[in-house]
Amino acid sequence: MGKIKVCIVGVGRIASLNVLGYKDHPDAEIYAVCSRSSEKGREAAENWGAKKVYTNYDEMLKDPEIDMIELLVPHNLHCEMTVKACKAGKHVSVQKPMAMNLEEADLMIKAAKDAGVVLKIYENFIFYPPYVKAKQLIDEGAIGEPITMRYKMNAGKQTLGWDVDLETWKWRMEEDVCGGGPLVFDDGYHKFSIAKYLMGDVEKVTAWIDRTDVIPGVFYEDAPAMVMWKYKNAKKYGFMDITYSEDLFIDTDYYSCDERVEVTGSKGILWVTRCTGKMLQIPSLLVYRDGGLTTYEGMRDDWADSFIDSTRHFIDVLKNGGEPKLTGEEGREVLRFALAAIKSSKEKREVYLDELK
Repeated sequence: MGKIKVCIVGVGRIASLNVLGYKDHPDAEIYAVCSRSSEKGREAAENWGAKKVYTNYDEMLKDPEIDMIELLVPHNLHCEMTVKACKAGKHVSVQKPMAMNLEEADLMIKAAKDAGVVLKIYENFIFYPPYVKAKQLIDEGAIGEPITMRYKMNAGKQTLGWDVDLETWKWRMEEDVCGGGPLVFDDGYHKFSIAKYLMGDVEKVTAWIDRTDVIPGVFYEDAPAMVMWKYKNAKKYGFMDITYSEDLFIDTDYYSCDERVEVTGSKGILWVTRCTGKMLQIPSLLVYRDGGLTTYEGMRDDWADSFIDSTRHFIDVLKNGGEPKLTGEEGREVLRFALAAIKSSKEKREVYLDELK
């Protein structure tokens, strides 16, 4: 394979980060843009140096020059558009959550296998350098045997970051388009991915998911929410607190959200203090052990870094072989984790992931 020619499908707010890993890359280029709006498509193509602009997805898939599709569209379109791209012989990177349900996920996985193309579920948090370093430290035994993790996710209404218009938010409030709520199901997919990435496969989940109306009937947050889980074959547990604070000012360059993670082991404790936001002005990774605190200074810890590394990883897979992070099967497991939490809250009971086939 020569230089990988990519088509960016969808030019919404998040696309500005997804394209960063392609810029000046010796093995890939943004060759085309596909958008329902010809005006937005042309503007994006000009900004990103793309040669072609399409407004019709099916027509774009006929272009033999395109090797790979970067799908940045609402969740209810992921399955159909992924399957079509696979059948057209295109490799696919599709935004998280990969699908609305497990049946759709299975169709996507099968389509990629049948066509002999590579399917990647675009999950950037597991490429965020402080999380990558945290994973390395945990695996090396820096905190002993990991026992519990706590994940604090805080969304707010006020921010220094992105000005996101109502239309961008609105589809995330519609369950038949989004598949679930904006915090637990949509953004929460990142957090479920990290929980699995840092400490392993999950056996069962218990959750309480409430609702806060921001614009009644139009805009709501699925919070406050509390999600607890037990890991498989071990006395290891996790807990996630998802809070929406309407009048909280969040220091961030991006979405109005801040994350903090704590992993406690038999010999120490590890903290990752930021990702999307930067409310805590301290090093992004800290480890306490043997009475002392080690801080990791000077790490690449801008949220954009995780997008760059995720994209470059997939380019490397396509050029040199191997499997992407996340594969379709891995993305399906994270989806099953999220769906189990929603099911637990709705049915007011503990849910085993194996119940969801």
